[in-house]
Amino acid sequence: MNKNLMAFSIIFLGLCIVVGSWFISQSLRFKKDDVVKIQQEQNRYEYIKTSDDYDMIFDKQTGGYWGNLQGKWEKHTPLISNHSN
Repeated sequence: MNKNLMAFSIIFLGLCIVVGSWFISQSLRFKKDDVVKIQQEQNRYEYIKTSDDYDMIFDKQTGGYWGNLQGKWEKHTPLISNHSN
């Protein structure tokens, strides 16, 4: 019975190592995709100070921007759109 328990323990340990390695490889693969998406979202907006009275936040993805004149923020849409209807 002692030999059977040792054989079962070795097989169980081998399966745990294989399954654990598979989980780690899957998590590393998905992390690369998530990092690219996060970096694209982080670089989407740009703050531009045009003068002492006017600030802008430009959206690189849509081309729109928010303008701040004397503490009042207003959204402006782009004149030319990259999206076709």
